[in-house]
Amino acid sequence: MHHAAPIRPGARPEVTHRRILALALPMTLANVTTPLLGLVGTAAVGRLGDAALLGALALGAVVFDYLFWTFGALRMATAGLTAQATGAGDRAEIDRTLARALAVALTVGLAMVAGQGPLGAAAFRLFGASPAVTEALAAYFAVRIWCAPFTLANYAILGSTLGRGRTDLGLGLQVAINTVNVALTLLLVLGLGAGVAGAALATVLAEIAGTALGLAVLHRLGSRPWRVPVAEVVERAGLARMLSVNGDVMVRTLALITALALFTGLGARAGDVTLAANAVLQNLFLIGSFFLDGFATAAEVLCGQALGARDEGAFRGAVRLCLGWCLGFGLAVSGLFLAVGGPFIDAITTAPEVRAFARDFLVYAALTPLAAAAAFAFDGVYIGATWTRAMRNLMLAALAVDAAMLAATRELGNTGLWLAMLTFLAARGLGQAVLYPRLAAGAFPQPRVGPLTEATR
Repeated sequence: MHHAAPIRPGARPEVTHRRILALALPMTLANVTTPLLGLVGTAAVGRLGDAALLGALALGAVVFDYLFWTFGALRMATAGLTAQATGAGDRAEIDRTLARALAVALTVGLAMVAGQGPLGAAAFRLFGASPAVTEALAAYFAVRIWCAPFTLANYAILGSTLGRGRTDLGLGLQVAINTVNVALTLLLVLGLGAGVAGAALATVLAEIAGTALGLAVLHRLGSRPWRVPVAEVVERAGLARMLSVNGDVMVRTLALITALALFTGLGARAGDVTLAANAVLQNLFLIGSFFLDGFATAAEVLCGQALGARDEGAFRGAVRLCLGWCLGFGLAVSGLFLAVGGPFIDAITTAPEVRAFARDFLVYAALTPLAAAAAFAFDGVYIGATWTRAMRNLMLAALAVDAAMLAATRELGNTGLWLAMLTFLAARGLGQAVLYPRLAAGAFPQPRVGPLTEATR
């Protein structure tokens, strides 16, 4: 695999197919390997033979995925702002961006720790699990909440490495965190019998190790965020921009979560078989998104750096190539899912009624990578260019389309759910594509040409 070469701040961005693959493949590998961590944790706790512990681990993963994914905006905002500073050759702004992101991570993370009582109580009430599961979940929550500052700091560190074009380092950091987590989970849960609290502690220690390693890596790259004066970190314009971008992406993420929750919730109301079948089929979309997200990361880096360098040709070239890769990959993966979806369903579930029901809706699930391809590509473009307000508004509009489609297709049952999902995914990409020319024209305004004079004729 061709590794991404270091980006020299201020250098002209390289926009080629090889460069896009060099940026996309490491993040694709990171995305694919991350679910293995959950598998190891589930297997380790599952060997303890207590269903309540396994249920608590599953619910704990949902709680923290929701809690931390909401603030995943920190990674995207840091990547976009860092990419622009890299393209502009502004090393000081690269460090200022990282320092501000780490300050936000520390503040929000400590607030989560301080508010763990109300946060935990709300989560426990929401699930309404059995007393045994709730007790184990409380033990898990009480330990894992302490990783909040470090998890968010790792989002900032990952964003900074990606914005510089070092997706290879991003992959290395993710693999390192997951490897430490897996090793400690096996040691604490199986070796020392620490149960779900041990699994939580393994995650805390792994995130701490990741933060230390990430800061060491950035130090090797020449970053010294701890040396940035406090006055520059809290400088009004810079901090306001960081918070604005983070807020926009956070709203966008919550809208996305809402759309997925509507799909799952309405499926659950239709019965256990529908819920189970849709859960199996959603794995196809998840697998496709792992790969598409790699190309979105490439668009973040290249578009952000091109915009920072004021290189319109490189910017438009990056948009064109990344969109082409996403659409081509989405089409290929959709075709693959149609071909092997049946055996995939059989491998996931052994329930005959779930298998039969899932096969009836396989075609809809198989089309999700193609329907989402443009949205992934333009997400990367919009984040790299920090057009986050527009991205937020377009996501909210797509959510409204999704709600309208769900209402209009209510009588179609599960078919209506899948049609609404495909419409939602396609509407996101279409809206971004329609608005893109106007935003690009504003980012690269054409110089005015005055009236011809005798001297210029």
